[in-house]
Amino acid sequence: MFFNQTQRTMNTYPIWKNMMVLILLVVGIIYSLANLYPNNPAVQISADSTAPISQAIVDKIEKGLKDKNIIPKSVAIETKGNILIRLNNQTDQATAREVASQLLGQDYVVAINMATSVPDWLAALHAAPMKLGLDLSGGIFFLLEVDMDVAVEKSEQQYVDDMKTTLREKKIRYSRIESVKNGGMVLLFRDADTRDKALNVVETQFPGLISIAQQQGAFYTIKSRVSEKKLKEIRDYAVEQNTTILRNRVDELGVAEPYIQRQGLNRIVVQLPGVQDSAQAKKIIGVTASVEFRLQNQSADLQAALNGRVPPDAELYHRENGMPILLKKSVVVKGLNVSNASFGVDQNGAPKVNIALDSKGASRMSTISGQNVGKPLAVLFTEYKTEYEEVDGVMKPKDKLSKIEKVISVATIRSTLGSHFEITGLDSVDEATNLVMKIRAGALIAPLKFVSESTIGPSLGQENIDKGIVAMKIGMAMVLGFMLIYYRVFGLIANLALLINIVLLVALMSLLDATLTLPGIAGIVLTVGMAVDANVLIFERIKEELLGGSGVQRAIHNGYDSAFSTIMDANITTLIAAVILFAIGTGTIKGFAVTLALGIITSMFTAIIASRALINAIYGGRKVESLSI
Repeated sequence: MFFNQTQRTMNTYPIWKNMMVLILLVVGIIYSLANLYPNNPAVQISADSTAPISQAIVDKIEKGLKDKNIIPKSVAIETKGNILIRLNNQTDQATAREVASQLLGQDYVVAINMATSVPDWLAALHAAPMKLGLDLSGGIFFLLEVDMDVAVEKSEQQYVDDMKTTLREKKIRYSRIESVKNGGMVLLFRDADTRDKALNVVETQFPGLISIAQQQGAFYTIKSRVSEKKLKEIRDYAVEQNTTILRNRVDELGVAEPYIQRQGLNRIVVQLPGVQDSAQAKKIIGVTASVEFRLQNQSADLQAALNGRVPPDAELYHRENGMPILLKKSVVVKGLNVSNASFGVDQNGAPKVNIALDSKGASRMSTISGQNVGKPLAVLFTEYKTEYEEVDGVMKPKDKLSKIEKVISVATIRSTLGSHFEITGLDSVDEATNLVMKIRAGALIAPLKFVSESTIGPSLGQENIDKGIVAMKIGMAMVLGFMLIYYRVFGLIANLALLINIVLLVALMSLLDATLTLPGIAGIVLTVGMAVDANVLIFERIKEELLGGSGVQRAIHNGYDSAFSTIMDANITTLIAAVILFAIGTGTIKGFAVTLALGIITSMFTAIIASRALINAIYGGRKVESLSI
């Protein structure tokens, strides 16, 4: 058998390709190393501008934790001016949060967090451990449903208000405009000509409505209803906007790595890793609160309104002390126009809420307040709450939410108001801080109903991790053992490529900020089998070449080249399936799809390129009589 120069260079990589493999391996090792330093359960404490952060506060917290038999890893003041308490487990984390909240009161914000333990040199390279999903870290799962009826009702009421404004601007007189109970709205006019002018305006200015002209007794009417296309837009907007607002509210809880995602037509999935206080979480994310600023209707007869004769341009409400009050129907500014809210105290030490408006809200507030100096402006607070009823001994939520409306503040307009003003007249600091939180978190477009909820304890999450790791160890041990026994030196090379594959997969998930779930661990285990499957195809092809009389170098070369198309086809079809799973799946299905897809990519690289680089280093460029395969 002749061994010419072509055969000598047949199984050698150019320097650049060897360097690429080496660089990718080094990068993979560096970014996978961060996973050896998992995040610590922690409690973060911050203060408002008036409350101090000092060593005395730290000492107070340490004493409180000691009284509860909790030994933290550390309690320290960070460079940002916050206090960070590192705990040993999530059970201690929940208790520490309660202790800190009770000791420090309303002047401090106490939030659970996950504190990094990655060394500074790794952190400087932006290396961080993988996030853990709810099934691995423990926490709370909520399935929420958006009340679409309320979303549509609000939209129809907005149409009514906008129609009134538009017709006044166009100087078109109407008798009245009102919503219809079963959906839609009706506009009443005294003559046909005015109605026809109004119909032209409505059709032009409100393309989302389907409007027809009719006659109803002595009145000429326009009956309008929202088109199906517009209804779909309203419902989609309600779900998407509620999802965004829920993310803001979860930020108020201080949850690290939450998962909030739309599911289906009208549902939202909320996963809060590390949170164990279900009642507190529901209190924050489930409240459907909003504020409106309205002028008090001083011209109407309050006593007549109490007897049922409420003027058409007014609505009857009650203040927190139970006293009745009449407000104008038209809204000056809605809660959606509030860009920020903060707690403060007035010159008398009473609590107040500082309000900042966006440009649209500021412009409207400036115009209307300038026209009504000396008149009272009220703050109407609206909240939807879930009512429960006992069914077979179990408390279950009712289908309908109860609507609670109350006037929380009435103040006289002293001058033209702009983008910044204050809400005063609040009874307590607690009331003011709760109002700040609800306004700042945003008003939900429509109420949310809790369809289901579940809590995964931190010990169960750790148990899932332990079982997943054991499954991966067993799977890898069996695969490594089989490959080593059956393919000898080539089996050892396949095993090294497999280990490189795991390192690269973990590094890639860390770099992409992917979340590891229990099905994700299953995806990694599946990847282990798929990675060696490609090597098995290659090795069997090499053996066939040797049995066919090919030389050693030719057999290696043909083995890799011949198996390449088969490996590529098989992996691409699996990758397509993984992409589809990710696109249409939710929650844990996505976790499985992510690890499977990334595992396919890394296994193709290690099985085809990395393993060949190792084989080239051992057998390439020299005369070899036989292979240990």
